[in-house]
Amino acid sequence: MTADGPRSTAPDVVDVVALGESMVTFLPSVPGRLADVPSFERAIGGAESNVACVLAAAGHSVRWAGRVGADGFGDHLVEAIGAYGVDVGAVRRDPARPTGVYFRTAGDRATDAHEVAYYRAGSAASAMSVDTMDLDAVRSGRVLHLSGITPALSTGCLGLTRELTARRPGRPLVSFDVNHRPGLWRDTGHGHGPEVLLELARGADIVFVGDDEARDAWSLDGPEAVRAALPEPEVLVIKQGATGATAFHGDHVTSVPALHVDVVAAVGAGDAFAAGFLSATLRERPVRERLRHGHLWAAAALTVPGDLATPPARDHADRLAALDDTAWGRLRLGPGWTQAEEGADEEVRTP
Repeated sequence: MTADGPRSTAPDVVDVVALGESMVTFLPSVPGRLADVPSFERAIGGAESNVACVLAAAGHSVRWAGRVGADGFGDHLVEAIGAYGVDVGAVRRDPARPTGVYFRTAGDRATDAHEVAYYRAGSAASAMSVDTMDLDAVRSGRVLHLSGITPALSTGCLGLTRELTARRPGRPLVSFDVNHRPGLWRDTGHGHGPEVLLELARGADIVFVGDDEARDAWSLDGPEAVRAALPEPEVLVIKQGATGATAFHGDHVTSVPALHVDVVAAVGAGDAFAAGFLSATLRERPVRERLRHGHLWAAAALTVPGDLATPPARDHADRLAALDDTAWGRLRLGPGWTQAEEGADEEVRTP
């Protein structure tokens, strides 16, 4: 990790570089309103760093690029993310701005009872820009993973994301998770959020978007409508919740139904899905298997309490991803399924 200064030269090439804000997360010790929670446990959170951590846990070489404050919370983020095996050498420390933090309740994020209190305005990450980041390190991956959260943080962050999604020779494969967060865009002065996200997505090679996001942000209903609005990406993945996911790739369309999962906590699945899909992409697996790996990695996240879960072992996931459609449809995954031993696939199937 470095302070602002001369940019590094010839950084090592890694499988994936993930750029974005990571924050210290405070998780409640008991259910209930934030006003009633007596204490919190510290964790880490951030869409892009979540993807980085899970990919590193699966054995990929990964670099996280971001900015954190020159404070204790920044120390914790760098140490915690590095502990997953992520290269944090491209992280910049900001002596003038704090590390972002947020608090959340224990309830499902999809319910009205869920509360999140963000303290990220003016954070170190909001100072990311073309001038403050090491662009050689950012572009040093086979894949560069970005999300729609970063451009909502500041004008500088938007300019950086536009630079990185600009189509030019020699750039890495650009992955973009739309991650539409209306609250972040509400007070920005650099354009209408949904329009900006559509512009940025058009510059990416792989795009992930939820069907609910497409409806809310762009009033697009159905995978075909989303593809019509986004014909440029080589691969467009529409996540359809409990229904499954659909990928448009070239002139082809592939759909894979979601798995039956005994959900422990409905958090982290979107980032895990993207990580699983990218892992299979790096290994040049067929698109159908990439979608299945996305579902499997999402199931790993859904069957643990926190945002981050160790993905299934590669050979185990490959066996499950190769099942025929009938056997895939019979799978039911619950807590501990990723620890199933070789040859124990039947143990995670429904009768």
